[in-house]
Amino acid sequence: MARHAQKKKRRTRKGRVFVIILLALLILVGVVAVIGYFQYQSSLKEAQSNSKLKDYTFNGVKADGDAINVLLIGSDSRGADQGRSDSLMIAHYDKKTNTPKLVSIMRDTYVDIPGHGKNKINAAYSYGGPELVRQTIKENFGVDVEYYVVANFEGFPKIVDTLAPEGIKIDAEKDMSQNIDVSIKKGEQVMDGKTLLQYARFRKDAEGDFGRIRRQQQVLEELKEQALDVGDVTKIPDVIGKLQGYTSTNLPTSTLMSVGSDFLLGKTETMEKFAIPVEGKWHNERIEGAGAVLRLDDMAANAKALQDFLK
Repeated sequence: MARHAQKKKRRTRKGRVFVIILLALLILVGVVAVIGYFQYQSSLKEAQSNSKLKDYTFNGVKADGDAINVLLIGSDSRGADQGRSDSLMIAHYDKKTNTPKLVSIMRDTYVDIPGHGKNKINAAYSYGGPELVRQTIKENFGVDVEYYVVANFEGFPKIVDTLAPEGIKIDAEKDMSQNIDVSIKKGEQVMDGKTLLQYARFRKDAEGDFGRIRRQQQVLEELKEQALDVGDVTKIPDVIGKLQGYTSTNLPTSTLMSVGSDFLLGKTETMEKFAIPVEGKWHNERIEGAGAVLRLDDMAANAKALQDFLK
């Protein structure tokens, strides 16, 4: 009887220890959640106070299955002048397979813009904001997107410096200085947000926009690998707050947190990249009222290639 009582007493003691540990963990999780919430709110308010971007109406359509498609628009707008989009991308992420993909669309691609006739695709943003860009991509390439993100060139360096305070290591393709605010030398170096933006924007060479979208994709790939591969989930609230504050977006905070966690914890695969126009399916042409454009020789072939890439 005494031995049985001792066993029962030990089980009771173990049960109490378990409950105490569980309560301590719950309290710790709660404290972390509260701290994270205040970090997010603080970063969001700070960024919003410095950002001049407005919100847009956007009628996005959900992708099939577990994928999300996000329209990324880089804007050089100043004040009330919305201007044309300076860069245009579609970010695709499959939450089930953790596969990220990135599509760049040349800004001089000649397309039908709903309600405005034919023009360069970057004019769609000037005419009707992200929603008209979405409609234009849908009409010409048969691909729809659910979310949008507009970032101007004032906010981009701040986002980068938040993601990577120590800078991003980049192997610069060449010397460049013409029509940008910094002088960049060829070779491997660490760039802060301002320098990284100028590197991604440079196009005053023989390659023009073709070289520029390659560098833009290089920059985003390095941001993914270096700035987000830190394995520190406590960084997420601050990053998400700055990202939302310095951009105009309809991405829900819950989606940003979920996808951000996948990147921070290293769950994602290598980023696959694609560009429109497809190689060999376009030619240069000068059109009155539009200027120098990239005319697609086979719109259907370009559309199918894009659709196949995003499957």
